[in-house]
Amino acid sequence: ACAEFSQRSCEECLRNVSCLWCYTNNTCIDYPVRSILPSSSLCSLSNARWGVCWMNFEALIIAIAVVAGLILLSVTVCCCYCCYCRKRSRSGPDEEEERLARKKEERRLQSLQRKHERKMKHDEIRKKYGLLQDSDNPYSRFENE
Repeated sequence: ACAEFSQRSCEECLRNVSCLWCYTNNTCIDYPVRSILPSSSLCSLSNARWGVCWMNFEALIIAIAVVAGLILLSVTVCCCYCCYCRKRSRSGPDEEEERLARKKEERRLQSLQRKHERKMKHDEIRKKYGLLQDSDNPYSRFENE
């Protein structure tokens, strides 16, 4: 079917996807499906056209290789970046966070100590003025003597 378009034009030949146009002798040939690239005995890569007439097969292969390489590179970079971020987030709190946690705990302990000291002072004052209730009977009524 492709041989019918020989000696016509590249556009007519390439309307059929299974055809390959060769500019050296203006022939339309069946694309060699068994091999990925057409052999140089059929047509040189710089003179072969497939898909579009304005780009030769050599440039098409280079363009596809560059695009595939960029996609592969970007996927690799994304995977490495994601693995790095995941590893960093799993590593736990860093030194700054640990230091802040220690300071927070120290402040909490100091606060509890001051609270205990205030309670002791208040109990001493209550004891001095007779306001300290029995721990045995905390609901006993205060009576003036």
